[in-house]
Amino acid sequence: MSVIASATLHSIPEVQAAIAAGESMFLAGSREALSQLPKGNWVGGTIAYFMTEEGGLFAEDRIYVTRVPDFALGAEAIDYGPDDLAQLYRDAPVNGFTHLVLPAATKVLQVFAEQAPDFEGFLMRPVVGWVSGVRVERIGIDSPAVFNGKSGAVFEDRCVAMHVTLPSGKIADLDIVNIFESGNGDVIHFDKAGFCATECVIGGKPVNLADYIYEKRIPTEFPLVGDYNGSSINVSFQSVDPAARTVQMYAPVFPGVDYRFAKPVGDYSSAFGQAIASGEQQPGFACNCILNYLYGQLEGKKTGDITGPITFGEIAHQLLNQTMVRLYLRDIG
Repeated sequence: MSVIASATLHSIPEVQAAIAAGESMFLAGSREALSQLPKGNWVGGTIAYFMTEEGGLFAEDRIYVTRVPDFALGAEAIDYGPDDLAQLYRDAPVNGFTHLVLPAATKVLQVFAEQAPDFEGFLMRPVVGWVSGVRVERIGIDSPAVFNGKSGAVFEDRCVAMHVTLPSGKIADLDIVNIFESGNGDVIHFDKAGFCATECVIGGKPVNLADYIYEKRIPTEFPLVGDYNGSSINVSFQSVDPAARTVQMYAPVFPGVDYRFAKPVGDYSSAFGQAIASGEQQPGFACNCILNYLYGQLEGKKTGDITGPITFGEIAHQLLNQTMVRLYLRDIG
């Protein structure tokens, strides 16, 4: 019998008791909150923004808990750096999933975002998770961190993973809720992958992306939407520098992908509510993007019935932006 409810906010003493009782968990909370936890079978990252039953919430004195389900056959916490990140897929269970937390604005995040699609086992071994961050007004001052509860280590330059093995009758199913869709504007192509874009190709002609955004007065609170083999994937804007003629992204763009600017979204809360079917099974894990929280002014507003951390990037196989990610553990057949 579990001593703590899954997928909800808890006080620090409640989480301490759950760890002492041997629970395996994925945790999200402020650095101060997570630093008060004992060693145990858990991984976590710094974030203090959450989707709750009452709506969007900022809370530094509570921790969001997602329990590894009782039917799991095993759960192993391991940390990885930029040089051994490909080992993540070799360590992943044949049947199960990996919960991954990476710190924002780090080399290990860049390697995962740009190189993971080329790692052996990509897409075959489900990886779900998020990017840790800091209080928005402290970006550039405080450093995001991740925690390996097994060793007690705290990292600002490595990622942590929990490899969860499932029984033969269960399967991990990753789901993306994207309220954005491609607009009707120009198709944009890039010649190289990366988080920083300068030149692109529009209508067969080379164009500076920063100039294009500035001249067209394109609102950058809405992302680029790329067609990744039939799936719509967002690439969100971090900054546009007209003087340097550069555009910084929160995820990389890739060659060979058709990108368009997204259609504007008016009411984020309603858009998520409409995108999530009522009465749908509650996911085993979910997270949503800090940009949705900020641009959609989601504090105090609900995003359907889904709860979870508000993150600096989402992971469903690959790094995503301005999406909601859900993990379902379903019965086969």
